[in-house]
Amino acid sequence: MPPIRVFTPSFADEDNTNAQNLTVKEIVARLSPEQFHVTMLAMGKPDARIAARRNTVVLPYYKHGNTPRLLVSLLPSPPDVYFYPRQGPFDLLFLRYRRYFRRRCALITHVTMVMNEKTVTPAWETVVRESDLLFGNSLCVTETVKEYFHRPAETMHNGVDPRWFHGRSTPVDATGRRVRALYAGSFQERKRVSFLIQQAAQLPDVEFRLAGKGEEEGSCRQLAAKLGCENVTFLGHLNPEALGEEMRGADLFLFPSVLEGHPQVLGQAAACGLPVVAMNLYRPDYVVDGETGFLAESESDFAEKVQVLVGNRELRARMSAAAVKHAEQFSWDRIAGRWAEVLEAAVARRRG
Repeated sequence: MPPIRVFTPSFADEDNTNAQNLTVKEIVARLSPEQFHVTMLAMGKPDARIAARRNTVVLPYYKHGNTPRLLVSLLPSPPDVYFYPRQGPFDLLFLRYRRYFRRRCALITHVTMVMNEKTVTPAWETVVRESDLLFGNSLCVTETVKEYFHRPAETMHNGVDPRWFHGRSTPVDATGRRVRALYAGSFQERKRVSFLIQQAAQLPDVEFRLAGKGEEEGSCRQLAAKLGCENVTFLGHLNPEALGEEMRGADLFLFPSVLEGHPQVLGQAAACGLPVVAMNLYRPDYVVDGETGFLAESESDFAEKVQVLVGNRELRARMSAAAVKHAEQFSWDRIAGRWAEVLEAAVARRRG
């Protein structure tokens, strides 16, 4: 049989660190080129693995005029699978034309945010309701998909790239230095980086290192200066290789965000052996409460758990070992293999 033709409106650019694009790049890089012909988008230089992959087409994406250009490229010979749709004008137009295909292509959607009245837009509702197969990227997200849309859904976690995120080859030498707490993510209001700076003011003997950029960065820097937090370092944006190195040099990972789907950074931290303190609002599967870290119920609970980890080196070491072991189930090779089975099953059902 000819290869299954897969289109995804995800970007193959090597420097694109958007969570969806990172996920799809890892999946495509591992799909058999004999079994799957894949078409992706790119604004710049593609990931080397994608560029070298046989049976792969990377369509250029420009600042303007992409919707008609992509429709002209795809409609004459529609793909077998539309994978990982977004909710832009091109996606909605393609779905409108899809009903006229003699053999309508399968639509496979991976939901990466909890579904509720605040997160579901009309465009997103159209995409989800049109999907042939639905997946959430955590048990919690999958539950909200089922409850909100009254449709069956399964869970498919995002993986961890072992090239950059893995355990330490030797223990961290903490001699003569303070306990090091790391945050990595965007500087958005919902991420609550300002709360971490307030914690830094309360824990001057702990080194807080903050990786990322965003609209709240300026105000966070001002807050750190106002509170006299000389123990706070702003690292800026880090590529995956640099982030992995930073994680292996830290003692714990702090993530006080209150609105998420299933943040991949928590899986990356676990793979690097970092005990995590995160919020329990979205019940991340990357963290086992009390074993690989803590899931806090409130700000005060979060602050208390941070102090517990800061003051107990043996607990940090025990949770570090458990986190590395727990992260093994999120290997990209295993998860990409499951996605290959899903793609094959979706096409077989359409052709049957």
